[in-house]
Amino acid sequence: MTPEDASKFIAYVLRHAPESIGLHLDAEGWAGIDDLVAGAVAVGRDLTRPDVVRAVDSGAKKRYELSGDGLRIRALQGHSTAQVSRSFDAVAPPVLLFHGTATRFLAAIRAQGLLPGARQHVHLSADEATAVQVGQRHGKAWVLRVDAGRMHALGHAFHRAENGVWLTACVPPEFLSEPERDA
Repeated sequence: MTPEDASKFIAYVLRHAPESIGLHLDAEGWAGIDDLVAGAVAVGRDLTRPDVVRAVDSGAKKRYELSGDGLRIRALQGHSTAQVSRSFDAVAPPVLLFHGTATRFLAAIRAQGLLPGARQHVHLSADEATAVQVGQRHGKAWVLRVDAGRMHALGHAFHRAENGVWLTACVPPEFLSEPERDA
């Protein structure tokens, strides 16, 4: 399994489908590395402990965290599984945050705002460049500005995951703006 394939597989299992390999996550998303590897092998995936450690250490996104004793792993955010309900401390966000999306989703976002979908939170970026990268995963990228300072002042909670991703329950349309583009 390539490092990229291993990382995608681990993300899928830890965020969305631990049951697909018979894995149990605790409420904070932790699973034993040996259990993850054994479950992967049981369903025909060629995953090893070094593959798991490499996935944690590689990539700019820093999707995973190892426990202090090196025996457990968890995804930092992005969970859609009901097994996990990570707790994050509420923190004051920067005045402006960004959300990268594909242009095909703009009509729904303009009408409904940003919703978490199957995930537990809406994911936001602290900088526009990161938002562009996120949006490009789904098609032609479009970056929305989020008036996080005003949202926070009106009582909306924000959290910051360990890898710098900003999280909130939703972003109503009135807090979104779009860059002016040349026609």
